[in-house]
Amino acid sequence: MENEKIESIREGFETAYINKTHTSNLEFKPSFISNNPKEGKKVISSIEEELLKCDEFQISVAFITMNGLTPLLLILKELEKREIPGKILTTNYLNFSEPRALAKINELSNITIKMYDAENSRYGFHTKGYIFKTGEIYRIIIGSSNITASALTSNLEWNTKIISTEQGEVTNEIIKEFNNLWASNYSLDFNQFYEPYKKHYKLNKQNRKKIGKLTSLPIEKNELKPNSMQRTFIKNLRKILDKGETKALLISATGTGKTFASAFAMHELGFKRILFVVHRSQLANQAMKSYEKIFDSSVKMGIVGSGKHEYNSDFVFAMVETLHRNQHLFKYKKDDFDCIILDEAHHSPANTYQKIMNYFTPKLFLGMTATPDKRDDHIEGRNVYELFNHQIALEIRLQKAMEEGLLCPFHYFGISDIAMIDDKIFKKKKMSDRDFNLLTSEERVNQIIKNAEYYGYSGERVKGLIFCSRNKECDALSEIFNNRGYRTLALSSNTPQKIRKSAFERLAMNEEDATDDFQPLDYIFSVDILNEGVDIVEVNQIIMLRPTQSPIVFIQQLGRGLRKAEGKEYVVILDFIGNYSNNFMIPVALSGDSSYNVDTIRKYVISGNSTIPGASTIHFDEISKEKIFHAIDHITPRYT
Repeated sequence: MENEKIESIREGFETAYINKTHTSNLEFKPSFISNNPKEGKKVISSIEEELLKCDEFQISVAFITMNGLTPLLLILKELEKREIPGKILTTNYLNFSEPRALAKINELSNITIKMYDAENSRYGFHTKGYIFKTGEIYRIIIGSSNITASALTSNLEWNTKIISTEQGEVTNEIIKEFNNLWASNYSLDFNQFYEPYKKHYKLNKQNRKKIGKLTSLPIEKNELKPNSMQRTFIKNLRKILDKGETKALLISATGTGKTFASAFAMHELGFKRILFVVHRSQLANQAMKSYEKIFDSSVKMGIVGSGKHEYNSDFVFAMVETLHRNQHLFKYKKDDFDCIILDEAHHSPANTYQKIMNYFTPKLFLGMTATPDKRDDHIEGRNVYELFNHQIALEIRLQKAMEEGLLCPFHYFGISDIAMIDDKIFKKKKMSDRDFNLLTSEERVNQIIKNAEYYGYSGERVKGLIFCSRNKECDALSEIFNNRGYRTLALSSNTPQKIRKSAFERLAMNEEDATDDFQPLDYIFSVDILNEGVDIVEVNQIIMLRPTQSPIVFIQQLGRGLRKAEGKEYVVILDFIGNYSNNFMIPVALSGDSSYNVDTIRKYVISGNSTIPGASTIHFDEISKEKIFHAIDHITPRYT
């Protein structure tokens, strides 16, 4: 071995264990590995780093779950391409590891997986060790982290990384222990352990469900209480009103409970007449249902819009396109409402909303949005903050919402798109047959399906949304997917409301609830009608097949999968990245940093996985990184 490397290991040892001020090469320094996103630390990042540079690896962990394995899938696929050999040893201890995760590992041609039979041996099995060999150097991470999402990203975990030559005594003892366990008669090959373990796991899961049903109680209406975010919002709203202000803004990430927050606030503040303004009929119905869970039946609620004219209700849920017309607007006096709530308030600069705001004189105008920042903020009358007098009752963006555990974790994968079309072509109203055929080619469809199946989803079956660039693409891809055995529908603004509602129910339903006349859907294709106001909480996979034109749209579409649901541990986001000039908006949206600083954006693409809060993770394949870096290098001055 090179004397230089041995000296680097010695220097690293001195820094780690003797004198922290001693200068040494980070690559050869032992370290303490834990989860602390605020300091840019996640266990998974250290494991990914070592996987990417090793020549071979061995892993021994007690538990492996899909939510822990999924974030590693992109790197494991890369290692398979490079034919980097790996061995993974797990156990049937406590029947905790998920069969689907074990089967997914076995699909990789470069990895051999075994299961240690702790039930028939005399010993429990609780190891957590990751061994990486590069040349004659071993880097070994040993501690408390299994391959589960919480262990790799958010739990309080203690691990240490050892760096050693292959002659090191401790390393030799660890390798010997692994090899002994691997060769043990109790370590079973995949074909030996999988089917019996899968059967046993399924029985245990069914028993756990039965116990859960016996111990769980239904939530009564009066048991609904505001969460920490909603309590803070109500407190701040009182302060704004006490100052004599008549406008306020709630900025809150999709899925954090903005509608419930407003309902709790109206209840606490004692407002008697409320107008809730939305821009789509389904939003009015959804909002009213939420309010009905907070208020008792003595409060009369009604809809104005979609053919309904329930003007005299205490709480009116109105569509803006209906209400702004004189024959509806003038049904009310200017001071008829104590509070007017403008949902999706980033639309409030529009003339329809402005007509309503200029007519009424309530005690409070409350705007609610997840995405107030727009590219035309500098134009007079277009700035949402100005329209609400810069009175922010609460601001909880995507990053903060994930820190607070208000959202379902997501695993984002930026994957290179093979449809070689740039955004100039995408923006054309009419696309040539040649260009359109690239979007719907067999090669592209194969790539989409292959990745959708590889990266998977949380739960028993896929319940996915696919966002395309145009309705024609939605229709064509939906037909192709159906011919491939999937159950899909393409929805557009022309789709009747009844069909949309049915589609949402079919996507959310479980397989066992299917009937001959009402079958589940695997995917819904759309362009933008699902961006706002669609609460299919069960969505567990989102596929993006269009250029990212703005952070607002990106976050809206990402947000369709972020609501929590029973049996859903995470949502998989597959973003097919092409040669688009606005690719730099992807890391801008994910990071929440709207400064458009080139160095910040570049850094987030490289290391965003370390800093994103909670169990969520972010990954870009190498070609996608190159495309984004190219876009970053060509950011125009208006963004800087």
